[in-house]
Amino acid sequence: MAGNQDAYEQAMNAGHNAAWEQKWSEAITAYGHAIQEFPNDPDGHIHLGLSLLKANRLDDALKVYTRAHQLTKSDPIPLEKSAEVLEMMGRLREAAQQYVNVSEVYLGQRDLDKAVGNWKQATRLSPGFISVHAKLAQAYERMGDKRRAIYEYMMLGVNFHRAGENEKAIKAVQRALRLDRKHAHALNMLHALESGGTVTPPVAEDEPNRQDSSMSFDLLGEMDERKNIGEAHPLGPIGEAMNEALGILAAYVMESGDLDSSGSSALLAMELQRQGQNDEAIAAYQQAENGLRHPALQLNLGSLLVLADQPQEAISHLGEAAMLPELNGGAFHGLGLAYFKLNKHKQASRYLIQSLQAVDTSLASDMDEIQDLSDVYGQLLSTLDGRTDESLTAINRRFTNLLQGKDWKQRISETRRQLQEAMRVGGEQGVVDILVTTHSDRLTQSVSQIDRYLRQGLLTLAIEEAHYAAEYAPYYLPVHVRMAEIMMREGRVRQAINKYNIVAKTYLVRGENDRAASILGEVLEMAPLDIEVRSSLIELLEAEERWDEALDQYTDLADTYHQLGDFDMSRNTYALAERIANRVDSSPEKLVRIKHRMADIDQMRLDIRKAQRTYEEIIELDPEDERARRMLIDLNYRQGNQVEAIKRLDQLLSRYAKQKQVNRIMQLLEELVTLYPNDTGLRSRLAAIYRQLNRKKEAVIQLDALGELQLEAGMHDEAAHTIRQIIALNPDGVEDYKRLLAQLGG
Repeated sequence: MAGNQDAYEQAMNAGHNAAWEQKWSEAITAYGHAIQEFPNDPDGHIHLGLSLLKANRLDDALKVYTRAHQLTKSDPIPLEKSAEVLEMMGRLREAAQQYVNVSEVYLGQRDLDKAVGNWKQATRLSPGFISVHAKLAQAYERMGDKRRAIYEYMMLGVNFHRAGENEKAIKAVQRALRLDRKHAHALNMLHALESGGTVTPPVAEDEPNRQDSSMSFDLLGEMDERKNIGEAHPLGPIGEAMNEALGILAAYVMESGDLDSSGSSALLAMELQRQGQNDEAIAAYQQAENGLRHPALQLNLGSLLVLADQPQEAISHLGEAAMLPELNGGAFHGLGLAYFKLNKHKQASRYLIQSLQAVDTSLASDMDEIQDLSDVYGQLLSTLDGRTDESLTAINRRFTNLLQGKDWKQRISETRRQLQEAMRVGGEQGVVDILVTTHSDRLTQSVSQIDRYLRQGLLTLAIEEAHYAAEYAPYYLPVHVRMAEIMMREGRVRQAINKYNIVAKTYLVRGENDRAASILGEVLEMAPLDIEVRSSLIELLEAEERWDEALDQYTDLADTYHQLGDFDMSRNTYALAERIANRVDSSPEKLVRIKHRMADIDQMRLDIRKAQRTYEEIIELDPEDERARRMLIDLNYRQGNQVEAIKRLDQLLSRYAKQKQVNRIMQLLEELVTLYPNDTGLRSRLAAIYRQLNRKKEAVIQLDALGELQLEAGMHDEAAHTIRQIIALNPDGVEDYKRLLAQLGG
């Protein structure tokens, strides 16, 4: 049965809004409501899958993506995302096979590039995937990419050799040599295969070797393979840019051959800078810039001015230097330091964030990561927009401390990941909290360590680190949220719920209602029968006059009482929800759902008249509500009011007839005849339907039973009429019916 399109669109929009704000729990709930309206909608499943993935609910995400694929087999996205989930779960062989399946879908769409991309993913996870290496080799050959085709043919040869199929290995390498007869590695491999020597696998020329030391893990447990960071200049980006600028400027001066006074002054300034004679270097650069305007000179001059506590003079020079991409990270750093020293914290924060982004981007491994980083830092800039000077001062101090020391490059990526997590869990205020918290650097390390222990399942170490963090940052609530998560994973459910509730109430006291609601919502997903938590959420929603959400929670609270067997509290809570729904002019659909549940409880408590009134109210709200009409038929029969029951029945049958739902009419009458076999009105109507459907045998059975009931009641004229109907159908034994009719005087 089709769902409510308006409700579906409203739920999807709510999900999109929550996802945009990275409120994944709210997004999950909203998309779930959309799917309830249209269970076969693939878009709803795809969006729900992504939200579950972002919430790190990998098992659930995999189930949802699997269902989405069943609903739209021609769409590669569900398969592609399920492959990602499997990879995150460590089920690499299954993930590799799923990437192969994705490739087949893309091939069907004639998108060879994307098919190749997914085959590469499969071979990355499962290098011995022979069939995939063969497909990749053929695809690259068809695309004219000889270098990659040769690599794949050679990998094919390696894998055949490992599988003991040497002849196939030789043929694969020979295929590579057809593309380049002088390829040294392929020639050596062929010789090794033919002579029984050692076969050395090829190295992909477009993929640099990555050592374990260059790999780190983000807060969600994903491996982050980045470019080799190496040693960092202790002054931070500004120090590295100054070193870079020395080389650029020296090359420019020497290659231009312009060794006039400006060029000579520039060379002198660079030498003084190398010797640490900064004041003298500044003077020489200022003399050189009269005839030599180059971004590298401006970078060095501006940076030295900042370090010499002349921030105002430095700004114009650094602004020019930022135009050169190789130097912009250092130039932005210098501008941030200059404005920080001038107590212009809004400008300082923007330039410091741009410096962080420039450095982080320079370490990115591909264009996708660069785009992701752009989104993250753009969101960070937006988050800090409009903050108070007091907050920005603390935040800028955090950034300036971050961009110095021997390990600042490593700490940039760690901090960025924590900010992403803070945004996901606590929204914009969560980001501000972690940036302004005292000992924020130590806190970053502690939170990263907690998450690392959680991923490894080392719960005791995780809770110890959390208590340590809480000692020096007792008011940083995300640490307490992690404590609750650890308790939950240890099976200490009640303690975890209490901790979550305390955190939520603390957010309430701070006036951060959205964050409190988010936490309470997450707790209710884990413990849906917790009345105290749900009551706290209702209190919050009422305070914010979010009546639609409060109404849903009241309904869920009433359901909870019902499940716990407290039917009086359940009925009273539904009644309260009904009053609120009427007061806020809620949708008729929501009010109808509430009334149905109230009527169900009334029937359970044998208060038939109250249930009957409620069903009549439902029909006034929604004349198309079949369940309410059906229940009124039963309730009237149960009270012995057959006349009213038949009246209600005829109203419902009339609706079915207008919709030409003959089968529904027959099914309803058959059900009612089974329940109330002595009702002549039911028998008569069922017999008439059977006659219309030309089901003579069933019609005769009903008419025969009807006649007996009429005879037992002394209704001889009516019985005679019934017998005439039977005779008209000419059933077996019709003579017996004729004799019976004669006895009745017919």
